[in-house]
Amino acid sequence: MNGLHRSLTSWPGWLRIHPIPLLALLALPAWLAAVVPAHAADALNGKNLYLNGPTGGGTSCTTCHGPSPANNVSGILAAANNPGVISAAIAANRGGMGTLYNGRFTAAQIEDLAAFIGNPNVTASPVASVNPAALSFAATAVGQAASPLAATLSNTGTAALNIGTLSLSGTAAGDYAISGGTCANGAAVAAGASCTIQVGFQPSATGARNASLVITHNATGGSSSVALTGTGNAVAQGSIALSANAVDFGALVSGVASPARTITVTNTGAAAVAFTAIAVGGANPGVFTLGGTCGAASPVPAGGSCTVTVTATATAAGPFSGTLSLASNASNGTVSVALGGTVAAPAPAIAANPSAVAFGAQTIGGPAARQAVTLANTGNVTLTLNSIGVTGAPSVTIADQTCGATLAVAASCTVTLAFAPATEGAVAATLAVASNAAAMQVAVSGSGTTAPMAQPALSEAGPIAFADTRVGQASAIHTLTLANNGTAALKVASLVLDGAAADFALAGNCGANVTVSPGAGCTIEIAFRPAAAGQRAATLMLVTDGGKQFTVALAGTGVAVPVPMLTVNPQSLEFGGADVNGTAPTRRITVTNGGGNPAVLTAAAFTGPFSLQPDSGACAAFPFTLQPGAACELVVRFAPATAGDAGGAMELAAEGGTPLTVALSGRGNVPAVPVPATPQNNGGSGCSAASSGNDPVLALLVALSIAVLAWRRFSRKQEVQS
Repeated sequence: MNGLHRSLTSWPGWLRIHPIPLLALLALPAWLAAVVPAHAADALNGKNLYLNGPTGGGTSCTTCHGPSPANNVSGILAAANNPGVISAAIAANRGGMGTLYNGRFTAAQIEDLAAFIGNPNVTASPVASVNPAALSFAATAVGQAASPLAATLSNTGTAALNIGTLSLSGTAAGDYAISGGTCANGAAVAAGASCTIQVGFQPSATGARNASLVITHNATGGSSSVALTGTGNAVAQGSIALSANAVDFGALVSGVASPARTITVTNTGAAAVAFTAIAVGGANPGVFTLGGTCGAASPVPAGGSCTVTVTATATAAGPFSGTLSLASNASNGTVSVALGGTVAAPAPAIAANPSAVAFGAQTIGGPAARQAVTLANTGNVTLTLNSIGVTGAPSVTIADQTCGATLAVAASCTVTLAFAPATEGAVAATLAVASNAAAMQVAVSGSGTTAPMAQPALSEAGPIAFADTRVGQASAIHTLTLANNGTAALKVASLVLDGAAADFALAGNCGANVTVSPGAGCTIEIAFRPAAAGQRAATLMLVTDGGKQFTVALAGTGVAVPVPMLTVNPQSLEFGGADVNGTAPTRRITVTNGGGNPAVLTAAAFTGPFSLQPDSGACAAFPFTLQPGAACELVVRFAPATAGDAGGAMELAAEGGTPLTVALSGRGNVPAVPVPATPQNNGGSGCSAASSGNDPVLALLVALSIAVLAWRRFSRKQEVQS
């Protein structure tokens, strides 16, 4: 437009004072705009085009018009909301714009550019919509609860929709409750994402019960609402809910009563529940004994509860079963609980681990070697321990024990044996345990020698329990020490993991064929690295060249990593052309967490001449956490080092998820003409830094003006002659 102004002021004064040519000139831009098809201009898209250039790559408008059109560099504001000015400038190659942009912008994109020039301060904004606009609940008895319904809040705008509060209003608001969903007070819904609000209905009175769900937010209007309608029916009844629908007593010992099992009965209805009968039927009703607070003489008020206790005492071996029935005036009538279990004869049993103890060769006069034996009650009744002792060689003794007079079912205790040989040669002894189970004996062997001997000792016997650890990560390291308390060197024959070996990692300076000098030691470092969720267990097994074996139980729980619901937009980027070793253009990729759990993004890896550009307004530095519903931008830089087409990709990695890939492409150009130091735009508007170009429209205007002037002179001459 500044070029047009200079052309007008350079014409002769007699031409500039005639009104008709001037009006024709001023009306032309409006005429040009009128012939452009209607389009809902998007100023935000225009901003992107202005800052980044055509979508296929090319010069940005900022090169010659600066970062904002508001500065009116080279008269760009002449194109504000007037796409015809831009189209005419490109068509006429005004200021070289045709060379730069001819065929690069669509008509719609030119309208978007004009809209942004007219509104340079445009910002992204959210748009809220709710579907459905009304929730209609089925008619429900007073005090009863209807099935919940849900509405979806969607953000169809271009910025995050920030939820203020979710609330209920209206005369019957108390009959409704927000009972679930993914929307929450203070939550954010990313552009293009949505969340749900679940509403429950429990009428407190008869008739129509209407209210509204109100959602406040930062979108236009400040809030959205959903109409809530429901009807309360007059009949009020109680309703029974049970804490368990079945009770399994497990394996019982014949003639021994089971622990009492408790069932809680809750009245979830709107009227009192009165019991008419509580009894046990089925195959073996006589096995069960009832108790508790529920009974025919004790009605349960609405919202109240009572208990029924059941004890099983069976004598016949095999399975037993029964059915507990509760009859009442509740709306769901008689409810029942299945009862069952099995009976076995009393069978005490004991087991020892290890089942044999081998001390190997030990130096006469040296420190006593020690090994622990674990005794476990593997029967179904309490184990009575009558005696525990060692027979055979006097050099084998009981150094310590944790066993008492009895051992409960599934319980265990330890007996520590000591071996201190006084003479050379082999030694044999027996650890004997007498109880109400079958007699148990553990064979003990060893030998005495005057030669120097190694004496391995492990710092702890285990078990080792690791803290819960997320799948794919490692726990804190647990360190064991293998010490040699003997007078000769020892060698580690093997050090392995058995069981879920892949879930644990070994390190340290102990290992197969490692030698440990007398008085020295080596370390075993163990880490828990679960490969899957759930309980994981393994056994560390260490054997020395003298035959001494150590086993340590390892256990840990793997915690599942929530699968992130990440999306990237766009999924491919075309940078267009960029000068080799010149200014590197950038593009933005939006990363959105559409799931319900925080997502931990660990890294962004690039191939090709592309890299991550630090930006204070973009995503945080890796690794970072993206909250549910949140989004951020990654700024990608294209810096070609050679001419020609260039391709690559960005791979975005997150904990627990499959990496996301964005295809990247561009073209390296070798600069042919240096860029002028102070570009000027001599066109009417547009985005060009060129200083040359012809204006055929201007020539047409001049010709029109001369024609009008000639016609007026001809008319005056005719008037004079007449």
